[in-house]
Amino acid sequence: MNNQPELIGYLVFKRLDIQHANAISSPITYGFPAVTAFLGACHALSRRLAEHPKLNPFSLRGVLIACHDCQPMVYRESAYRDYSFNQTRNPIGKDGSTAAIIEEGKCHLTVSLAVEVYSHDFLLDDIEHELNVLLRKQVAQWVQQQRIAGGSVQPLPDNQTALFYPASKVDEIKRVIMPAFVLMDARDELIDITQHLQQTNPDATALDALIETCTLHHIPETVKEQVTWKTTSVKTGRGWLVPIPVGYQGISEEFEAGKLAHCRNPEYPSQYVETIYSLGQWVFPHRIDDIAKAFWQYQHDPEQALYLTIQP
Repeated sequence: MNNQPELIGYLVFKRLDIQHANAISSPITYGFPAVTAFLGACHALSRRLAEHPKLNPFSLRGVLIACHDCQPMVYRESAYRDYSFNQTRNPIGKDGSTAAIIEEGKCHLTVSLAVEVYSHDFLLDDIEHELNVLLRKQVAQWVQQQRIAGGSVQPLPDNQTALFYPASKVDEIKRVIMPAFVLMDARDELIDITQHLQQTNPDATALDALIETCTLHHIPETVKEQVTWKTTSVKTGRGWLVPIPVGYQGISEEFEAGKLAHCRNPEYPSQYVETIYSLGQWVFPHRIDDIAKAFWQYQHDPEQALYLTIQP
C-alpha cells in the first residue's frame, strides 16, 4: 500500500442551489463566498467519509468552483446611491428590548462543484461498481444535509446523485458544468498590473493594483470644442478580474490548544491572523487549457505562518 493517497477521480455536484449564503468573503470584499467556504464544505464531507465503514478508504481534497448564477441580496434607492445589504430583524430580547443587529450579507447562488477523490489502492473506473454507486449516492445525500458558505443547500431532484469521472477523463468536466464561469487564480495578473502602475508611480504597491481593478476612470476628451467622456479601466483586455481573499497570514505566535479564551475550537491550536488578498478571474470552461489546474487546495507554510488557498 502506498504511503500517500493518489488522485483516482472527481465527484461533480451539478447545479447546487444554495440559499442565503454568506456574500461577505473578507473584511473588504463581498459579492461571492470565499474559496475557504467551499473547501471547508469539502473537508466536512471528507471527514464523514473517514467515519463510514465502507467508504473510509476515500478522501476528498481540491475543489473546482463553477458559478451559474449569483444574486447578492442588496438594495439601492436609485442609480446614484450606494448598495446596502437587505437585513433581517432579529427577535426581541426577553425584556422586550430590540436585539443588537449584526450586519450580514447574503446571496442566492447556483454553483457546480467538482471535488478531487483520493485513495490508496482503490480504483473506481467502473461506474457500476458497488463502491462507486455508494460513494455517489452517499455524498450527494450528505451535501444536502450540511451548509455551504453558511447557506442552505436546496434538495436535489429525485434520484440525482453526484457524477464520477476517473482522473483520465477530467476534460469531460468542462461539458458537464457548462454554461458557467470557473474561478481561477489570477495572481500573475496582479503582479503585471502592479508593475504597470509602477512605471508611472514607483511607490505603487500590490494593494494599489488591487484597488485599481475596482476603479473606472472617466476622462474628458475635447475634439473641435466638443467634449466627450472616455471610460478606461486597467482590467481592459485582461478578462473578468475580481479581488478575492486567498488565505491568512499569522500575526501572533501560535497558542496551544485551550490557551486562547473564547476560541471557537479550543481543542486545536490557535493564532491571530489577517486576510491575504489577491486577484481571481472568472473564466469560461472552454478557455481553460487544463481543467485539472482549476482545483483549489489548502497550503500551509508553518515557517511564514501562511494559511493559503492555491491552485497548484
